[in-house]
Amino acid sequence: MQIVGYGTAPTSADDHATLHVASEGSVEREPLAPGRNLEYALEDRHCAGRVTDDAHEYCARESAPYCDRHASRWPCARCTGECDLPIDACHEEHAVYLAAFAPDTCKVGVTRSWRLDTRLREQGADRAAHLRTVADGRVAREIEAELAVDVGDSVRTPAKIAGMHRDVDEAAWRSCLADFEAVETFDFEYGLALGERPMVETMAAGTVLGTKGRVLVLERAGGRYAVDLRDLVGYEVTEGRTDRNLQSSLGAFG
Repeated sequence: MQIVGYGTAPTSADDHATLHVASEGSVEREPLAPGRNLEYALEDRHCAGRVTDDAHEYCARESAPYCDRHASRWPCARCTGECDLPIDACHEEHAVYLAAFAPDTCKVGVTRSWRLDTRLREQGADRAAHLRTVADGRVAREIEAELAVDVGDSVRTPAKIAGMHRDVDEAAWRSCLADFEAVETFDFEYGLALGERPMVETMAAGTVLGTKGRVLVLERAGGRYAVDLRDLVGYEVTEGRTDRNLQSSLGAFG
């Protein structure tokens, strides 16, 4: 078996992030519901191949999570509006937004208007503000590039994990919004109720506490651990917990 992908952004109490596990060409999407016990031991890691519908194309190349042949390159990733609208989605109505991550980090971003709530959850945003709606992706990217000079347009996963046990600093959020008139604001809850920062680990064994964006939070042996789901992609797995030593937080000894 191999972990070949994941799904994020649950949009209701009955919807959960998923871990995608391939076996003999087929793919199972396993819900990461709170309370579920994961029992996968990580083995060798290599390219995760390609998933189409529920079928999996195996790839033995050493590059992980994907080799050059199977890497997906999104043409809009670094776009600043100097383009000819290369994909169909570019022609759709777009939203420009601010997203906040506890305790005091803020970024600007864009997405198709109908995906705004989903996109914010995909990133694990704690707060957000819809700033503008524009006709297409090119206009949105132009505005994003302009605002990013002062606000920034990315937040790395380690920074998000570092604030997972914190609340958004209200003064910092007000300062971020000060120069804008928001169309709508958002306040997200992920149900994790963390009293301290979880330890960062790459593992797939433990009791699921929940997910925030692409970060899975597991409880194991008295400790709480944050796992970047992308870091699991490509691993061959066997059923049964690993016996390797894990970092422990101070709270694990209380």
